[in-house]
Amino acid sequence: MSKLGELGRRFGMLLRRRQLDADLEEEMRLHVDLRAQQKMQAGLPLEDARHAAVRRFGNPTLVKEQSHNSWGWQWLEYFLQDVGYGLRAMMRTKGITIVALLSLALGIGANTAIFSLLDAVMLRSLPVEKPVELVLFGDGRAAGSTDGLPSGSMRLFSYPFYREIGQKNEVFSGVTAVDSIEFAAQGTFAGGGREMMHTDLVSGTYFSLLGLRPALGRLFTEADDGAPGSGPVAVISYGWWTRRLGSDPSVIGKTILFGNHPYTIVGVAPQEFFGTTVGQSPDFWIPLSMEKEVSPGWNGLDDKFFQSLYLIARLKPGMTMEQATANMNVLLQQILHNEYVGPQPSQKDLTTIAQARIELTSMERGLSRLRRRFSLPLEILMTIVVLVLLIACANIANLLLARATARSREIAVRMAIGASRSRMVLQLLTESFLLAVIGSAFGVALAWRAGEVLLRMATGRTDPVKVAVAPNLRVLLFTLLLTGATTLLFGMAPALRATRLNLTSSLKEGRGTTSAASRLSLARVLIVSQIAISLILLVAGGLFVRSLVKLTNVDTGFNKQNVLVFQLDEYAAGFEQDARLETLLQRIEERVQAVPGVHAASFSMFTFNQGEWSNDVILQGIPRTPENSREVLMNMVGSGYFWTMGLPVIAGRAFNAHDIVGSPKVALINETMAHKCFPGTSAVGRRFGMGDDPAQSGDIEIVGVVKDAKYVALQEEPQAAAYFVYTQHSQYLSNFSVRYSGDSQQIISTVRRAIAEVNPNVPINGIATLAEQVDESTANQRLIAQLSSFFGLLAGLLVCIGIYGLMSYAVAQRTNEIGVRMALGAGRSDVLWMVMREILILSSIGMAIGVPLALAGSRLVSRMLYGLSPWDPVSLLSAIGMLIGIGVLAGYLPARRASMVDPTVALRYE
Repeated sequence: MSKLGELGRRFGMLLRRRQLDADLEEEMRLHVDLRAQQKMQAGLPLEDARHAAVRRFGNPTLVKEQSHNSWGWQWLEYFLQDVGYGLRAMMRTKGITIVALLSLALGIGANTAIFSLLDAVMLRSLPVEKPVELVLFGDGRAAGSTDGLPSGSMRLFSYPFYREIGQKNEVFSGVTAVDSIEFAAQGTFAGGGREMMHTDLVSGTYFSLLGLRPALGRLFTEADDGAPGSGPVAVISYGWWTRRLGSDPSVIGKTILFGNHPYTIVGVAPQEFFGTTVGQSPDFWIPLSMEKEVSPGWNGLDDKFFQSLYLIARLKPGMTMEQATANMNVLLQQILHNEYVGPQPSQKDLTTIAQARIELTSMERGLSRLRRRFSLPLEILMTIVVLVLLIACANIANLLLARATARSREIAVRMAIGASRSRMVLQLLTESFLLAVIGSAFGVALAWRAGEVLLRMATGRTDPVKVAVAPNLRVLLFTLLLTGATTLLFGMAPALRATRLNLTSSLKEGRGTTSAASRLSLARVLIVSQIAISLILLVAGGLFVRSLVKLTNVDTGFNKQNVLVFQLDEYAAGFEQDARLETLLQRIEERVQAVPGVHAASFSMFTFNQGEWSNDVILQGIPRTPENSREVLMNMVGSGYFWTMGLPVIAGRAFNAHDIVGSPKVALINETMAHKCFPGTSAVGRRFGMGDDPAQSGDIEIVGVVKDAKYVALQEEPQAAAYFVYTQHSQYLSNFSVRYSGDSQQIISTVRRAIAEVNPNVPINGIATLAEQVDESTANQRLIAQLSSFFGLLAGLLVCIGIYGLMSYAVAQRTNEIGVRMALGAGRSDVLWMVMREILILSSIGMAIGVPLALAGSRLVSRMLYGLSPWDPVSLLSAIGMLIGIGVLAGYLPARRASMVDPTVALRYE
């Protein structure tokens, strides 16, 4: 019989156990009857013949056991028996079972939820062919665009450079390019209503390099990515196809209007493919040849200095990352010398390109700004939830120790009638495993719902980042391993301790030779460990909460209250970057400022935490120094921007109606730039230029200085910044800020109507408050503060339960002793102090162990703290005080119960 057939036979026998047992009984009875009949034919009387037949047959119980072993697996039968017995035991001690299951569900659920998020953000490979072969040029940490000669470690690349690399490299089987930003705009499908759409611009080799096959239609190729503007086709994502189009198979050939340009749908991407950036899932992909049509300000297909692309390549078989990196850097220098600096380069250009290099990194897990943002927080949270699970395991071990004491007579009886110690240990471990499995099931159910909540908390957005955080096979395997580990952690010690019995005394008195003091010593060790770990968690929670409070109280420099930020799309309304665009922006500002309740309104290129633009500047008449040669943050704004943001002008003037095209170019700078570039003198009236050409150092006059503000993050150090007015520089400005008073919803409706009155074709892509943008920037810190404080309090609750259980058990075991003490003259206060003193001693030992561990752990998370030392005394003392309070609270009821004992009753207590 084949192994598969034998496996099926054995399982079938297990399922038909009762029928087989009945058949076996019948077969043994017939066998004995036949043997007895043979003896009777030989002359023996009936009774003697039957006895002889039975003796000849042997022990029927042994025959049954041998038959069972040949039918199936004895260990599986024992296991199923132990499971049934364990379920009955759990039902007999419902209180212990509920506490244990709740502790495990929270501990394992928290671990599974955090690991699910960690897996989704940091561990999963791209759903493409052989992702391990993919490499990224650079580290993917930059986004947007740069210009000028490449220098240093390159992260962004130009389209001409991509073409050169694709043609001349010898180490890759293919190279593709992806725009470093995702484009969003209003669009329509098949003449329907306007909606927000997101697209990625990719080169024609994108899908073939990744080894993808279409779910429907075709994927575009290099033929679709030719001359600029020659590829108006789109491949839509499977998610958008099903969500928006109901999986309509006739979608091929239909048109999407994105912005104000049509694209023909040629295919649907595979179901599992979301793109190459974790956390982004575009609705469709468009060839890079359509870059200008998607965003007119993003037009660098023929500009070798416009570097805005990520380059992804696939290594040839047998090629290592080190070999490919060396080859790329040789080729890089050749391209830079031949194509970028010309036949007679200056010494400065030679020095610049000599510093340029390409560092290849693995693209197996895709691009991910989420990974950079959340890697440390997720590692911290993973450590925290593991510690919470350890506390839960220690708590359950204490509960099982107490239950084992109550079951000592039962265990002794079973061992007295033949059960081995190993068999009893296995029985008790099976009960622990059963607890762990049921707790894990509840934990996974909890984690299934918690993943999206955690992701929303982490990003601070009501619309969640597009990451699949539901537990997958790897997460479920992690949970399975966690279940086994927790079984051993909380089950092994109680099982070994419970089976260390003196059978005579246990059968006589119901107690084992393992004394109550011995069992209490293990319980005390577990409580001390719980207190130490809880102190670490409470200190961490205190640090993160206090850090968040300090961060949210930072002076932003602007007034975030009562400011609405509207996202407008002038390009979608058909406007080019010319005088008509400037007129539109001015008319919208003027019309909205006339709305009742609106105090100021202004366009800007950026608002807080919504991006940045930086460039080098050169000062007129001032040589470059390390202080004034750093890049300066820049923003294009309207004349009313500073009033709208609540940014005071502290010197000179703000922009006014005279600052227009044709008038001398002007700028306002912040305090930091004034101090760094013009120390000890007034910056008003001084001049500077963009870049490093001295001939341009007098292009822009400084007409005012504004207060420093935060630009990208609340924890950033003061940075030099300059503001330019859009009436002197034609530019699309999507951020429209409105300072108001009164009801925000009414203001939103009125502003919408005012914008539509100016031009009904200008779409509003989104609305948020400035306060929400500021709060979103601290979502990372808020997540850690909320979860660490929650888990710290949960740890404190578990410690409270553990101390209460331990002291209740200790008081019960020492009832005789307490009666003797009180009979000899001890007062109730003496007994109360006796119990409370033990609690304080255990707490002191736990905190003596926990304090140095907490201080060492705090140092590891110092990068996540703002304005706070990792050895913050307030956090440490608060945690110590809280644990002392928890200990006193948990121990008072057992201590009071002990002090109320009647000595005459206590002396007779068994």
